[in-house]
Amino acid sequence: MPQIYIDRRTALGFGALICAAPLASSAAQLTGAGMVWAPDTAAYPLATDLRAGYVFFTPHEATFIESACARLIPADGTGPGAIEAGVPLFLDRQLAGEYGKGTRWYMQGPFGKSTGTQGYQSRFPPAGLYRAAIKAIGEYLGRSGGQPFNTRSPADQDAFLRDLEAGKVDLGPDVDAKSYFGLLLQNVLEGYFSDPIYGGNRGMGPWRMIGFSGARYDQRPYVLAYGKPYPLPPAGIGGRPAWSVKA
Repeated sequence: MPQIYIDRRTALGFGALICAAPLASSAAQLTGAGMVWAPDTAAYPLATDLRAGYVFFTPHEATFIESACARLIPADGTGPGAIEAGVPLFLDRQLAGEYGKGTRWYMQGPFGKSTGTQGYQSRFPPAGLYRAAIKAIGEYLGRSGGQPFNTRSPADQDAFLRDLEAGKVDLGPDVDAKSYFGLLLQNVLEGYFSDPIYGGNRGMGPWRMIGFSGARYDQRPYVLAYGKPYPLPPAGIGGRPAWSVKA
């Protein structure tokens, strides 16, 4: 299947910032810090509950999102696509939560068109922008007499996404096509490579594809192993199946 935006063989780069921490015993006193360490007391992310299916997207919105994700990162022999990695559900949960509401964002006006060096410029928080954009895309395709996005051929879907990326699609006064595409692509990539605890990167397939070790705390034996493949499977924040001391 042709790839239009993501060439995994050449363009996907991923960096891991490895932080080393001192080992402590079960009765550990962090010397010099005056702080007593205890297990399970840190603020750690809770696993995303995926049992309910979509909780933000309507069926119509989910159809568009799934079709767009399938074209932005299609599956091939190199690795899984966005659908296989569970990206649509990652997007759904993010938009249903604090990110979707823009809770910690400055969301006061004025709202202008970004010059490319500014931050988020929509009067909608992310969830509102997704909802308004998908609705506007459906109306645009309807006015032009074309088929809905999900029923189009892959080539036609690619062409429409390119027009969206270039800002050639008029989605009305409230939605900037180029800005929405940029946000969509950014979020799809985040879901593809995020820790599985957030609902994407299913089975850690994307991490395996690029040889990323995940949330392993100690990489010292492999730091100087230049030119050698990483021998261990990736591990997420919440662990992994068949976790063992050796792995």
